[in-house]
Amino acid sequence: MDKTELLLQELTDAHGVPGHEDEVARIMAERLKGVADIEHDRLGSFIAKKAGTSSKPKVMIAGHMDEVGFIVREITKEGFIKFLPLGGWWGHVVLAQRVIIKTSKGDVPGIIGSKPPHLLTEEERKKVLDIKDLYIDVGAQKGVNITKRLGIRPGDSIVPDSKFSVMGNKNLYLAKAWDNRIGCAVVIDVLQRLSKIKHPNTVYGVGTVQEEVGLRGAKTAATYVDPDVGFAVDVSIAMDTPGEAAEHPEKLGSGPSIAVYDGSLVPNRRLRDLVIDTAEKRKIPYHFTALARGGTDAGRIHLNRIGVPALYLGVPTRYIHGHVGILHRKDYDNLVKLLVEVIRALDQKTVNSLTNR
Repeated sequence: MDKTELLLQELTDAHGVPGHEDEVARIMAERLKGVADIEHDRLGSFIAKKAGTSSKPKVMIAGHMDEVGFIVREITKEGFIKFLPLGGWWGHVVLAQRVIIKTSKGDVPGIIGSKPPHLLTEEERKKVLDIKDLYIDVGAQKGVNITKRLGIRPGDSIVPDSKFSVMGNKNLYLAKAWDNRIGCAVVIDVLQRLSKIKHPNTVYGVGTVQEEVGLRGAKTAATYVDPDVGFAVDVSIAMDTPGEAAEHPEKLGSGPSIAVYDGSLVPNRRLRDLVIDTAEKRKIPYHFTALARGGTDAGRIHLNRIGVPALYLGVPTRYIHGHVGILHRKDYDNLVKLLVEVIRALDQKTVNSLTNR
């Protein structure tokens, strides 16, 4: 494995659902020690300040640290775990998957229970499952006190049990939590590269908390940083699987995504044009994306104080908001390269031009 694969493996194998991102923040701090000044806001977002040749403009790059997961709601008298979703899940994706419950006594493995097909009625086969009707089996048996023996309590976090793998196609990586450890990796990689070159600004690499439950960390982190320009780095949705329209440009290997819209943001068009022009000048492949539903951290960053020019950039990824997804290594590399080149162009005059009327 090269250093990028090792970074991606470490980040995606880490556990961190909304409100429980400490493990990811520790990794980011370790990777950026000596590269940037490390700070945190009171909600838990990680903030790394990398000074360039000027204190302004302040450029914020945000990747959220949390992944979709669950939280323990209650333990039944039989010892089964009822749970709530943290982030958007579809019941059929959840069913029969392995999970890990994070407790004060350590990690507890479990499986989301499902009926064998032999026992399903015709009506049950047609039903879309509701998460509130599902449960986790951690080895429940009559007479076994799950709370006392395993230390499971309501409020404990639950994460998908899935490990990073390099696929048969060596450019494709299989892992949980690409949404959005890919953004965290980009933040780390960009700041490390900027430590070796001049840039006419000060860059804040941010790992936000609780994005999947309402973009919460981006709001507090943006208040802390007070940026002059902002980027949210996240996954985008790859549209290259069976059943999707063939004309979609959002495919693995097609380069980073430049968002023209998401449910929380109409991006600053001049910033968008700067990114496009930079990509074309540097011969970096790219494509456009739009997220009709849902939002990104850019949706909170651009509303800070009197407004911030902001843009969402992504890496096309298959099967997001599930237990495992797939992305293309070259898309990641090209996004890091693109952001570094854009940041090198963001002097005070250029940033002023983004909002001058």
